Amino acid sequence: MNELAGKKLLLGITGGIAAYKSVELVRLLRKSAAEVQVVLSGAASQFVTPMTLQAVSGRPVRQELFDPAHEAAMGHIELARWADLVLIAPASASFLARLAHGFADNLLSTLCLATAAPIALAPAMNQQMWQNPATRYNVSLLEQRGIELWGPDSGDQACGEVGPGRMLEPAALMERVADRFRQGPLAGVRVLLTAGPTREPLDPVRFIGNRSSGKMGFALANAFVQAGAQVELVAGPVALETPSGVRRVDVETAAEMEQAVMDRVADCDIFVGCAAVADYRPDVVADQKIKKSQDRMEIRLVRNADILASVAGLPEAPFTVGFAAETQDPEGYAEKKRVAKRVDMIAANLVGAEQGGFERDENALTLLWDGGRERLPMADKSRLAKQLVSLIAGHYEKRDSA
Repeated sequence: MNELAGKKLLLGITGGIAAYKSVELVRLLRKSAAEVQVVLSGAASQFVTPMTLQAVSGRPVRQELFDPAHEAAMGHIELARWADLVLIAPASASFLARLAHGFADNLLSTLCLATAAPIALAPAMNQQMWQNPATRYNVSLLEQRGIELWGPDSGDQACGEVGPGRMLEPAALMERVADRFRQGPLAGVRVLLTAGPTREPLDPVRFIGNRSSGKMGFALANAFVQAGAQVELVAGPVALETPSGVRRVDVETAAEMEQAVMDRVADCDIFVGCAAVADYRPDVVADQKIKKSQDRMEIRLVRNADILASVAGLPEAPFTVGFAAETQDPEGYAEKKRVAKRVDMIAANLVGAEQGGFERDENALTLLWDGGRERLPMADKSRLAKQLVSLIAGHYEKRDSA
């Protein structure tokens, strides 16, 4: 099956030596029966000619925002509506910055703001530019908005340096494009997911937290995207890259996570509570650092809201999946939580032991639902996430079609 046949791909090319690879990318896309419209930035034509790209794409190359031949039809809007996918390859550091901050002063940046189609960027730049804090900040903004970043790769660069910043090869980008159009079991399904720990402040310096790394939740977010879902991730404080295609919201406390979830849950079909949310928070948070002046100190704790139970208890609740991280009898405690909170499925896992769980790359889960269970043995969290998403998809489909 050819996923790209008849698909409309808008390929933006910005200024950079990697632009020469875009000619081969156009050729591969056209070979797969996709329609390709090339749009060049002002600097891109210094590296690759419009004539070459027109020859391989079979379409006139677009360059100017104010083009008399197209402005009668509002050319940038016309292009924005035409595309099934917008891919910028290469995407320079300058273009990342322009898109992150909403500039619309050339054709390529304007149509990116005007399109409802998904946008993917294939970064290409010097390794130091890629690692610069300004670029990292721009990347985080783009990822939070659901823009996908494909790459960069790492290796030898045209400038003679070695490191991250190489544009992915045309064949790899071609595969990413094909993946984008493959229909997974959750195509079009909206997933809201929580991941990572929460931190409950004691004073401006200290907090109560837990050992969750967020790896399982982030692996699940990626697996849901691969299954075709539209994924929004509410993440506690973790040092993890946002999976491609995931819209991310960062929070710190349990109250902030609850607010972020409840603001979004009405727009989701599946909710997965994978975060390790603090059950309690300090009743009083000190304005200044607490000094070491006593041999003993008592901290009064108050209970946080139960996000999972709140979601499952909604009048029109999404398909709800919870996690139960336990240090003993995980299945027994998980089943009690499943029944008490009225969730559709719950994943039980043992933590605080050699078997896996927090701060590890492997885990094992037991999935429980009304009248059934399935054991997922120890595996890398990425592999485990794919198995779990497959199970969730099957049960969601049964409930949705009931």
